Amino acid sequence: MSELDIVRDIAKRTLVIGTTTGPSNNSFWDRSQRLVRNVDLICQLPELNEVGFKIDRFCLFSSAYFSDAGLVRDLETNGEAVKCLSPRNKVEDLVDISCKVVEEKLGSFFGETKVRKINRIIFESNNQSTKMPEGMILSDARNLDDMGAVGIFNELKQCVSNGKSISDALQIWKRKVDYQYWQARLTKSFHFDSVRKLAEQRLSSAEFFMNQLKMENSGQDLGEMLTEKVNFADSNE
Repeated sequence: MSELDIVRDIAKRTLVIGTTTGPSNNSFWDRSQRLVRNVDLICQLPELNEVGFKIDRFCLFSSAYFSDAGLVRDLETNGEAVKCLSPRNKVEDLVDISCKVVEEKLGSFFGETKVRKINRIIFESNNQSTKMPEGMILSDARNLDDMGAVGIFNELKQCVSNGKSISDALQIWKRKVDYQYWQARLTKSFHFDSVRKLAEQRLSSAEFFMNQLKMENSGQDLGEMLTEKVNFADSNE
């Protein structure tokens, strides 16, 4: 078993949350695997090779597996997960908790130097002005995961878990659009142009879906169909 296989096995046992009422919650484990895939692919981008970044892939992949460990610990401790971007002081608390989990879970398997670097990557990935290559890559991987279909799925899942309706979800989306939340994230949250462009494409797909959801929720398409039929009938009288 390779070192990364050991990390993966520990991460799975750490991130899958058991329940007493139904199936285990594997959403954080699923996200961690998605982040690892993202960082692996971002590492292969030509623009990274052009600037000559030297990437510690083991520590980077390990940080991707454990970057949400603080959210899992918070969920297990308090019974509810906190949104990762608000409030700011809570984000910092969750980063600290993630780093403590890394020390607890990986400290006995890997040297202090590796554990420190894994934690530094997690910390730097939450710092928009970081110049640490691994922190930049994990940051872009995390932000990309919030865009597009995956982001919408998680937004709607959060609404459902909080007892909110489709109308509520649409209102939340509208407020974010009105306040240019997504545009601000596109502008400020990405370090690599190619990842930002992909995020723009994903966001466009998300906007298409939310517009469709809005139309179906309001019955707009049904109303337009009725109008067309009435107009057609009138024109044939």
